[in-house]
Amino acid sequence: MYLTRFRVNTGRTEARRLLGSPHLMHGAVNMAFPDRPPRDGQGPRILWRVDRTSPAETTLFIVSPTRPDLTHLVKQAGWPTLETPGWTTFAYGEFLDALAAGDTWGFRLTANPVHHIRLPQDTPGARTKRAAHVTPRHQMQWLLQRQEKAGFEIVPKPADRQLTEHSDAYELIVRDQQPLQFRRPPAKQAGQDVRFTRVTFDGRLRITDLVAFRRTLTHGLGKSKAYGCGLMTLAAAGGR
Repeated sequence: MYLTRFRVNTGRTEARRLLGSPHLMHGAVNMAFPDRPPRDGQGPRILWRVDRTSPAETTLFIVSPTRPDLTHLVKQAGWPTLETPGWTTFAYGEFLDALAAGDTWGFRLTANPVHHIRLPQDTPGARTKRAAHVTPRHQMQWLLQRQEKAGFEIVPKPADRQLTEHSDAYELIVRDQQPLQFRRPPAKQAGQDVRFTRVTFDGRLRITDLVAFRRTLTHGLGKSKAYGCGLMTLAAAGGR
């Protein structure tokens, strides 16, 4: 497994075009792998996420079973130079092997929190429809409902650090909610557009099930993984 970091040059027209289209970015990421892994859910898949930490700092992260070649992205959306390749790739498998149950980490996850709503009885076809969670409270609940199966638990806040009576019980914030809609070729009609809401979670977690957690990091969490959702990354947060 590999973790790759690519700094996007937002001053370039092609970079802004990629950042504005999850479909185009999905294609650009896939082009970095001549032999893409099967998307059958059995093995690790290609995951990606764009982090905008400031107007001048936008980074593309990719987790993948094989090492990517981002030469084409450097030409399109990077800083082509003779000194550096334009991206950095780390041996992610070694990091995954070093994880242990009970470890506490800071994390970032961009995801598509959804639920199913019941349709009226006279609606033809399916009896339920997938819909986005639109409030931070429900988006947090979506993640909390999945933490056990995903192999971790969000660290709870001490009572004296909780600022409100509701929705502040955990070391967790939700930010950057972004409703997205785009047409995926060869779709011709507006009703065939891809629509989802992307949000970013920042917080602290504790590993509870090492096998399940490693799967979360390499298979992704939630829907719309092809479009920049599902990738969780970790940062040091006080050790074990």
